[in-house]
Amino acid sequence: MPMVFDYLLTVQVALLIFAVFVLKSSIKFVPQNSAWVVERFGKYQSTKEAGINFLIPIVDQVSARRSLKEQAFDVPSQAAITKDNISLSVDGVLYFRVLDPYKATYGVEDYVFAVTQLAQTTMRSEIGKIELDKTFEERDALNAKIVAQINEASASWGVAVLRYEIKDITPPSSIMDSMESQMRAERERRAKILESEGEKAAAINIAEGEKQARVLQAEAEKREQVLSAEGEAEAIIAVADAQAKALTTVGQSAATPEGQKAVQLDLATKAIEAKHAIAKESSVVLLPDSSTEAGSLVAQATTILNALNKG
Repeated sequence: MPMVFDYLLTVQVALLIFAVFVLKSSIKFVPQNSAWVVERFGKYQSTKEAGINFLIPIVDQVSARRSLKEQAFDVPSQAAITKDNISLSVDGVLYFRVLDPYKATYGVEDYVFAVTQLAQTTMRSEIGKIELDKTFEERDALNAKIVAQINEASASWGVAVLRYEIKDITPPSSIMDSMESQMRAERERRAKILESEGEKAAAINIAEGEKQARVLQAEAEKREQVLSAEGEAEAIIAVADAQAKALTTVGQSAATPEGQKAVQLDLATKAIEAKHAIAKESSVVLLPDSSTEAGSLVAQATTILNALNKG
């Protein structure tokens, strides 16, 4: 009896272990952003997505586990020849993701190797279409062309290339030296152009300043001459007005009897002074006559004044 009990216990334990094994084999948890390709008797059965999934133990097998995340792979450095026959060493980074796990499993043996090799050949082909200078200037356009051609060829693999970035483009050392010389010459040329433009601008500023200075000086001289002329004219007018007022005053005074006497006295005094001056400075002795006597001169002047007053 104890032997039978032990046997039954052993069978139960074995059945329990078998049940646990079957349960574990039938229940599968697929991670997020992953897909499992399931085969039944060696033939494709289904693609299991993220979450809990059930399989038939022993019958169903997971043949491939594909990540649906974006993946990045280094494209090894390789030699490429440009359109102008310059050898370059180029490497890059390839970004892609699996869109169809079925095609990625059955459409190609190793989709990572296939896409990497395709990126290398496409890059060599595109670089061969452009010249050396364009490889540095049109890197973005070159990347876009490589991505477009890879996607066109890899559509049957269930893989989509998102980006391709060229990391380094390394020309031969001789080309690097010549490029450095060219860049140095270009920098010197630009420096000379900037220097000459600065000198030109400085010369223009100096000439403009001198021009403005001459214009201002000419305007100042013109203004000074105008002011001087206006001052002289005002002075002449003032002198003329003063003389006119003096003559008017003298004329009004001379029209009176007292004025006539004053004029006669003044004329006589000036005649006597004139004779004294002539006699003092000249060696010639002038004898008085009737026409040169002071009284005669005064009489003549008086007659002229009377005639003027009558007029």
